[in-house]
Amino acid sequence: METECSRLADTIHQLAQNHHKPRYLVAIGGSPGSGKTTTAKMVTHLLNKGSVKRTALISMDGFHLSRAALDKLPDPEMAHARRGAPWTFDLPRFQDFVRRLYTWANAVLTAPTFDHEVKDPVEDGIIITPDTSIIILEGNYLLLNEPGWRDISSLFDYRVFINIDLQEARSRVAKRHVHAGIERTLEEGLRRVDGNDYLNGLLIHEKLLVPDMFVESIPWSFTEAS
Repeated sequence: METECSRLADTIHQLAQNHHKPRYLVAIGGSPGSGKTTTAKMVTHLLNKGSVKRTALISMDGFHLSRAALDKLPDPEMAHARRGAPWTFDLPRFQDFVRRLYTWANAVLTAPTFDHEVKDPVEDGIIITPDTSIIILEGNYLLLNEPGWRDISSLFDYRVFINIDLQEARSRVAKRHVHAGIERTLEEGLRRVDGNDYLNGLLIHEKLLVPDMFVESIPWSFTEAS
């Protein structure tokens, strides 16, 4: 795990050093259960530890549509059941935010986070200061070859995909549901995964834009969020 993350951190550091724009944007994408969140956190830690350049980590989870917004969609029941699918995110807002990371590089920006306790985004959860020269964004659909999403992907300077066997990812997410108390048994966890997360993972792998780097998934633990 540390070797893969160190290699990725070194690569980002070297590329950012030769980058002449105010900010260097990195996308870390992958299916649910791939370990992209843990990877992104470790890489961010390594970059902040070994460089004078300040690195910030932002998750696209903060751009989930709120539960209230899902209630207003044509099929609210389906929207809640498929929460996490591409169409349950505020895509226009996310596009605008990524663009502003470049155009407002000299201003203080804020980004929403996601509170898993209340199951909704939290406004202004992260503050991005002008001295932040490397920004890592992690999320499921940062390399998705679909309208809107591919436009976001083109804004990044470097794109990383966390590669994993989808059956392994399926098992991980099901176990996570049981551990979190969302489902009582592994069978129930797998049923939940097959109705949403596994479908999202298939889409991510089938419509993957070619990344600049593939990273093999790191060993998983129950603390891994996505």
